[in-house]
Amino acid sequence: MATNPRVYSFIGIKPISELELVHLTEKGLPLTAIDRLRKQGLTFTEISDVVISPRTLKHRKARKESLSNVETERVVRVARVLELAGQVFGSADKAMLWMRTADDRLKGRSPMQMLLNEPGGRLVESLLWQIDEGVYA
Repeated sequence: MATNPRVYSFIGIKPISELELVHLTEKGLPLTAIDRLRKQGLTFTEISDVVISPRTLKHRKARKESLSNVETERVVRVARVLELAGQVFGSADKAMLWMRTADDRLKGRSPMQMLLNEPGGRLVESLLWQIDEGVYA
């Protein structure tokens, strides 16, 4: 099964399969993946809240290290959800507005705040699919 190339344009690497994505996640993405997320519209604060702390990022840059596998998983999760949101809302701007807006279904948290872990990411994806199907507005 091929991966969605648009999702991975967010991170700068296009794995040809989900299995290759597993390998990349275990190895760790280069720090340039963080820069690509910034170019896609994420703020420094959002990246530090959801992906990697500023202090850790600074240390990784100084040591010329890649992201850890946990940080890489977070980058991939954010990229996957942002791509889906862009498809559902028809534009990156509308998607980012929705991602940053508190939602009652999330107990007042924004979808972006839910992306710190996989269950939160799956919940946001579910909400996006519901919106896309007209079940939730």
